[in-house]
Amino acid sequence: MKYIDHIADPKRACAIVAHRGAWHHAPENSIAAIENAIAGGYDIVELDIRQSADGGLFILHDDTLERMAGIDRIPEEMTIAEITGLRLRMADGGPDQPFTTETIPTLEQVLETVRGRIFVDLDLKDRDMMGIVAAKVKELDMADQVDLKAPAGTLEALSWLAGQRGIDGIPFMGMAFFREESADRTAEAILSIRPFMCEAKFDRLETLAGQHQRLREGGISLWVNTLDQVSCCGLTDSAALADPDAVWGRMMAAGISVIQTDQPAALKAYIEARPK
Repeated sequence: MKYIDHIADPKRACAIVAHRGAWHHAPENSIAAIENAIAGGYDIVELDIRQSADGGLFILHDDTLERMAGIDRIPEEMTIAEITGLRLRMADGGPDQPFTTETIPTLEQVLETVRGRIFVDLDLKDRDMMGIVAAKVKELDMADQVDLKAPAGTLEALSWLAGQRGIDGIPFMGMAFFREESADRTAEAILSIRPFMCEAKFDRLETLAGQHQRLREGGISLWVNTLDQVSCCGLTDSAALADPDAVWGRMMAAGISVIQTDQPAALKAYIEARPK
C-alpha cells in the first residue's frame, strides 16, 4: 500500500510514528532502531536528515556529533566517509551510554532497509535540502513510501514552498501552529496546498479539534507529537504513560489519527486495548 493510501484509509487505527526509530534498545536514527520499529509493527519511522561537506545525505539529529558519537565536531564539515565510519552510542546517547557496533547510516542505506516494510517521515535539518533529498528519493524509486515536510501555515511559508522544485510526486506534510485567534486562517493556508497530512501544534487541544472536520473533508489527516521535548499543553509521553486516556485517548477523540512518540510500544498496547 502507498503511504498516502494508508493514511487516507478511514478504517485504520491511529498510526504510530516511532521517533528516531524504536531506540530504547538500539541507537536512535540507526539501522537497528529502524529494524526495531519494523519488528514492533509501527506504521511510520521518523528520521533526521543532514548533508556532509561532500554532499552525502546521512541520518543524525544533532548539530554536533558529541551526544551520539562522542566527538565534538560539526558533521556538515566532515566527509560522508568520515561520518559513516563513526560508531553510535546506545539509545539516546550521552556519556553514560556505551558505544555499539552501529554506525551513522546514509539516506540510501535507510531507504533500502525500509523498502516495502515501513513508511518514513524525513525530517530535514535544513529545509533547503528538500530538492536534493527529493531527487534521491525519486532515484531510488521510494516516492510512495516517504514524506517530506515543511511549515505551511502562513503566507510566508506558502511563498517558500511555491519556490521549491522537484518535490512533486512525493507525499508532502504541512506543518502549522493552530492558535485560537487565527485557527481559521491557518486551516485555510493548509487547505490551499492540500497536503495529505498536517503536523499540528496548538494552544489548546480544543482549538485543533475545532478544525478537524474541515481538514478531514479536505483529505488532510492530523499528526501530533507527544514527545516530551516538543509536545503541546503538557500532552507528553511521560504523562501518557501515567494516564494514556488523558493524553492519547483525548487526542484520538479530537480527531488526531497519527501520533509521534518515543514510547511506541506503550502507544501500540493502548490502541490495541481500546474498544473496537
